[in-house]
Amino acid sequence: MLNFLDRFAKARVAVIGDLIVDCYLHGDVSRISPEAPVPVVRSLSEKLVPGGAANVVANLAALGVGVQVVGLTGLDEAREQLISRLHDHGRIDMSGLISVAGRPTTRKLRVLGAHQQIIRIDHEDASPFERAVEDQVIDRAFAAIDASDVVILSDYGKGVLADRVLAAIFGRCRAANKRVLLDPKRTELSGYRGASILTPNRKELTAATGLPCETDEEAAVAAARAREISGADILLTRSEKGMSFFAAEGTPIHLATVAQDVFDVSGAGDTVIAVLAASLAAELSMRDAMKLANHAAGIVVAKVGTAVVTPEELYASLASEMTSASINDGRHVDLAEAVALRWAWAREKLTVGVANGCFDLLHPGHVSLIRQAAEACDRLIMALNSDSSVRRLKGPSRPVQDEKARAVVMGAIKGVSAVVLFDEDTPLQLLEALQPDVLVKGADYTEDKVVGADIVRARGGRVVLAELAQGHSTSNLIKASEKRHPAASRLDSAPSFGVVAGEPDGDARRDRAQTP
Repeated sequence: MLNFLDRFAKARVAVIGDLIVDCYLHGDVSRISPEAPVPVVRSLSEKLVPGGAANVVANLAALGVGVQVVGLTGLDEAREQLISRLHDHGRIDMSGLISVAGRPTTRKLRVLGAHQQIIRIDHEDASPFERAVEDQVIDRAFAAIDASDVVILSDYGKGVLADRVLAAIFGRCRAANKRVLLDPKRTELSGYRGASILTPNRKELTAATGLPCETDEEAAVAAARAREISGADILLTRSEKGMSFFAAEGTPIHLATVAQDVFDVSGAGDTVIAVLAASLAAELSMRDAMKLANHAAGIVVAKVGTAVVTPEELYASLASEMTSASINDGRHVDLAEAVALRWAWAREKLTVGVANGCFDLLHPGHVSLIRQAAEACDRLIMALNSDSSVRRLKGPSRPVQDEKARAVVMGAIKGVSAVVLFDEDTPLQLLEALQPDVLVKGADYTEDKVVGADIVRARGGRVVLAELAQGHSTSNLIKASEKRHPAASRLDSAPSFGVVAGEPDGDARRDRAQTP
C-alpha cells in the first residue's frame, strides 16, 4: 500500500459542493476591553485557506489526484483569494466554478488567541439559487462526472446541492456507473438516496437517526437505520474511536484511531472523504482506503485550523506502523525515515525535539546546546546542513568534515536519537515535514527570529532558547589551526561567518555577520 502515490497520480475525482474560504486571524490576548467584558485581540497574523468543498479539493490535489471542481462563488475578492489558494495545491480543473453576481463567496473568519477560538464570523448567503443557476451547476457537474472515476458531494448547506441538483447528479452517476461519496449535513437522509457512501460523524448520525452510536453495537444499529433511509453504505467517523464501515452486505470494518494529539478537528471530515475517494478511484480495497483515510485524519487533527495532508506526511504515518518506537541510537536516517520515527515516537506519547545546524567541527559549545536540547524532549532529532548547504552559507572551503562524517560524530553524542540531513539554507521544509513538539536554538536568538517557530507553536509546541557556552567557535578553531600550521592548511580562503554555540547553522547570515 505504500505505492499509493503512483496510483493516486492516475486517479480522477470530481468534487461538487459548497466552496468556502476559511480565514484564521491569530492574535495575542492580554486584557479585557474597558468598553465591554470581551477580550481584546491584538492581531499578529492572518491566513486564508480553502474550506468546505474547496478543502476537499485541496486535499485531493495535494496528494497528486486530478480534480474537477464544481461550485459557486460571488464576484468578489474572496473568490480570487480562493482560486489563488487552490492553484497552490496541484492539478485542479476549475472550469466548473460559477460566479453569481450579488452574492458573496462564503467566508468564515475565525479569531484565535492563545490557540483558542474566540469568535467566528460568517459572511454568506444560503438562500436558494435561481433555476438558471441550478441549470449551470447541473451542466458543469455532468461534465465533471464524465471526466472522473469517483464523485464527491460536499454538502455544507449553502445551497449548491439543492434537491433538483442532487437528483440530476445521482441520475448521471447511476447511468455512468460512477460511485458517489457524500459528506452529509442534512438531518433528513432520504434526500441523499442515490449516494453510494455517506460519511457522517457520530453527532451527524445521531441527529439523522435519533439513535446513539457510542459503542460498536449502537453504531451498527444507527448505521443500519441510516442505510434504510438513504440506501447508502455508511462510513462513520468516531473521533477517538477511529472509524467504522457498515455496508449492506458483509461484516463491519472497524479501525482504531491513529491520532495522537488532537488540536483542531476543523476540516477532518473533508480530509477523510478526499482520501477515501482517491483510494477508491485508485482501485484500492475498502479496508485499505479506510486505513489511508484514518492515517490522514490522524495527521490533520494535529494541525491547527483547516489543513491538508501532504504525501510525505501520509507515507511517513503509514511507515511509522512498521518502524520501532524503541529506536533511539543516533542513527543517520533520510527525511522519510525521520518522519516515520517522529510519528512512531508520538504513538508512544514521547515528545520529539529538533535542533539544527552545520556542526562542522564539534566543540564544547555544540555539546552544551545538544545536552540542553536532549533535556527538553524525550527524543531528539539533530538536523544537519548538507555539504552543499554549508558551502552556500560559509564558502567553498567548508565544511571541514563532510556530511557523512558529521552525521556519524553527531549520532554518537549522548541524547541524540537520530540524525537527518537537509539541503536547503534553512530547515523550514524539514520542520514542516517533522512537525516537532520542541524546537531548540541558541539564546542569542529571539523566538520571533527562529526559523520554524510558528510551525511548532501552531500545534501547541514550544521553542527552547538554549544558554550559550561562551568562547567556542568553529571559525576560531580553524584560525587557530592555521596559525599553528600555516603551510599545511588554508581552510578559510573565502570569507566565512563564525559559528557560535547555539547558532551553528548559519541562519543568522541573512541577518548579520557573526564575529568569531
